[in-house]
Amino acid sequence: MVTFLMVIQFLVSFGLIAAVLMQESKGDGLGSIGGGGRMFFNQASGTERVLEQATKYLAIAFIVLSVILSLL
Repeated sequence: MVTFLMVIQFLVSFGLIAAVLMQESKGDGLGSIGGGGRMFFNQASGTERVLEQATKYLAIAFIVLSVILSLL
């Protein structure tokens, strides 16, 4: 059981890494405060939304698996 969960966590971690690396860099950072705020008016495309959702769900799965494995 523990080995199976570790393999699943390994696969989730690679998926999370891939999802984060495939996202486009926002690049504005704190520069948006001073008036260069392009990021507030940009509409996210469909691919960006899918990658953001995938990142969110993979991160939640990684955290849950980490907690479960620490308790076993």
